[in-house]
Amino acid sequence: MVLATLALVLAGCGGPSPRAWAASVCESLTPWRAEINKLTSSTQQQMTAQTTPAQAKENLVRLFAGAEQASETARRKVEQAGVPETDHGEEISAGFRASLSKMRDAYGRARDTIDGLDTGEATAFYNGVRAAVETLNKEYDASALDTGKLSSTELKQAFDEVPECR
Repeated sequence: MVLATLALVLAGCGGPSPRAWAASVCESLTPWRAEINKLTSSTQQQMTAQTTPAQAKENLVRLFAGAEQASETARRKVEQAGVPETDHGEEISAGFRASLSKMRDAYGRARDTIDGLDTGEATAFYNGVRAAVETLNKEYDASALDTGKLSSTELKQAFDEVPECR
């Protein structure tokens, strides 16, 4: 009975306004972007650093695991933001979550690939890392949210106006 009542109460509640939803999403994505930027810089440093393949492997696995976790945290926060009260709100929210899920999974696959590389031969190891990063970049690009298909004038305006998105 309690669950049925809760379901009715929740069903009667509208989602957040476009401005509130955009602010929540931007607050969720800001730390994620910072983590991804840090990862990109750190990955480039690892590729050129004078470290052993074993050290580079350990560092890269840790970096990609961090990016995977940051992507999941951002996805979860976008999910917690709810569904915006706007046309196609459910589809737009689902699109953001799906994009972050795909990015999370791409980082996880890159981590697993690098974790599986043999460090005995440096050239082969770094060739494997380069291949893993190339695959990650392709998967990352493919996971980008196509905002053209999920247009909402209200949300576009909200993303342009709320301070959290600047």
